[in-house]
Amino acid sequence: MTCGSASGSELYACGVELANGFGELTDPQEQRRRFAAEMDEKHRIYGERYPLDEDFLKALELMPEASGVALGFDRVVMLATGAPRIDMVLWAPVVG
Repeated sequence: MTCGSASGSELYACGVELANGFGELTDPQEQRRRFAAEMDEKHRIYGERYPLDEDFLKALELMPEASGVALGFDRVVMLATGAPRIDMVLWAPVVG
């Protein structure tokens, strides 16, 4: 059986998304804004606040633009075994 396609930055085979392309966020100011927003939300929900990862933010200043592809191994196993649902091939059971 042959089936496959690429759509934008995604790779599909037989109707199953196998891989997803992405661009890394390398803008330290934008990452700081997102970290702060996440921390505000954590504080709102749980009443906790942690320091931002300043070492990571500093390292972003030196990081060139980057991208990658995330391959879902569980989805490859799904395709190889003919499993109709991803929960049939997960390594650990999903509770709830």
